[in-house]
Amino acid sequence: MVMRARFVAASVATLVALAGPAAAQTFPARPVSFVVPYAAGGTTDVLARIVGQAMGADLGQTVIVENVGGAGGTVGTQRVTRADPDGYTLTFGNMGSLAANVSLYPKLRFDPRQDLVPVGVVAIVPMVVSVSKASGIADLPAFVAKLKGGDVKIGHAGIGSTSHLAAVAFLAATGSKAVMVAYRGSGPSINDLAAGVVDAVFDQTVTMIPMHTGGNVRAIAVSGAGRLPQMPDVPTFAEGGVPAFDLTVWNALAAPKGTPPAIVARLEASLAKALADGNVKARFADLAANAPTAAEAGGPALGALIARDVDRLGRLVEGAGITSE
Repeated sequence: MVMRARFVAASVATLVALAGPAAAQTFPARPVSFVVPYAAGGTTDVLARIVGQAMGADLGQTVIVENVGGAGGTVGTQRVTRADPDGYTLTFGNMGSLAANVSLYPKLRFDPRQDLVPVGVVAIVPMVVSVSKASGIADLPAFVAKLKGGDVKIGHAGIGSTSHLAAVAFLAATGSKAVMVAYRGSGPSINDLAAGVVDAVFDQTVTMIPMHTGGNVRAIAVSGAGRLPQMPDVPTFAEGGVPAFDLTVWNALAAPKGTPPAIVARLEASLAKALADGNVKARFADLAANAPTAAEAGGPALGALIARDVDRLGRLVEGAGITSE
């Protein structure tokens, strides 16, 4: 009986080991889902649709973008950690949902460092602060002065979102305070910014460049070493007198723990091909989104980045006293 049990166990183990390569040979046989853990219209959503279309062409299957918002990106991310590890359900998140939330949500039922398999960084994007036309704020020094006077409303995409973290980091850098207004994604917060409901929003260039050039809001500062050719009239934070703030945001793709290495490798290769696509490059250039360098690309590099930023952003969260409760 013991020998039979050992034989059965060994046979099962062999079948499991063989299943990965076999599945990879036929992957994908149906549409692949990118679960964006934020509302439609935000940076992560926009990037997911650009890259998803290119990866779909390479994979020979449709890539469906699903917006599953809530709790600062934890709801959608948790859904992916619980999905079948077959490569068909992936999270398209950012440093908020994949790193900062570990510290922001002490009761989080997953750990991105252990429950997800990194596929790769998709884009690294500068941050912009924009103000509403109704605010009367003309530039960054005026914004800081108004913050120190009190009663400024800053909208953000939810606790733990990159727009929230950026606002917190800026307030810490300037020693100021604001009324923080949480939304279920960047799209709704920027809509209210344009309507004058809130005074300012920090978000990535992907959403802010079109809103600024379209005249809907006024961008007053951008992170980075120099001004962007996409909006040359907008100074850097350093030019505006706040050199301590220079936050950029990474967006990335990851799969559930247990996804066969061969499938992860196929997704990683498809992502690399998508980022090299001429149309994707052009779209990224329009939005000032930077594809990862060779050293920043791939699953291992993303894994190291997540581990680093869980600690780095954890210190920011702790220092600012942010709580998800």
